[in-house]
Amino acid sequence: MKKILIFAAVIVVIFGAIAIITNMQNESKTEGNPYGKEDLHPSTVELLDDPNYENQILPDDLEAKIESGEPTTVYFFAPDCQHCLKTTPMLSPLAEDMDVDMVKMNLREFDVWDQYNIQSTPTLVHFEDGKAVDGIVGSASESDYEDFFNRNVKQ
Repeated sequence: MKKILIFAAVIVVIFGAIAIITNMQNESKTEGNPYGKEDLHPSTVELLDDPNYENQILPDDLEAKIESGEPTTVYFFAPDCQHCLKTTPMLSPLAEDMDVDMVKMNLREFDVWDQYNIQSTPTLVHFEDGKAVDGIVGSASESDYEDFFNRNVKQ
């Protein structure tokens, strides 16, 4: 009986150590992230070092930018959306090549779907004078995105 108790105690200590180590690793991965919070969705953590997902904006900053009337182009995405994972590596470099300041809003981290009337991801929206003036819902071709930028941003 004594051996069983010792064995059970060792198992509990091992699982406790594994939990602590895992937690420390996750904290180091999310330290200094652009989302301003520690508890991130695992699919977000996977994309933290991907340059295609830079230029994130926080909800309060986005709201202030739009309300100021400043022209703003926003890419709404979810890091676990298969269409987003295909679209972002094409769209982000295109925006950069065309010198478009496209901010990104991670809908898995911030629940602003209703606030901006987002029905699905990916969604690209251009705001002017505080209102959405154009958008692309769902995946589109590179030429469609290029036309969107030319029509709304590069006037």
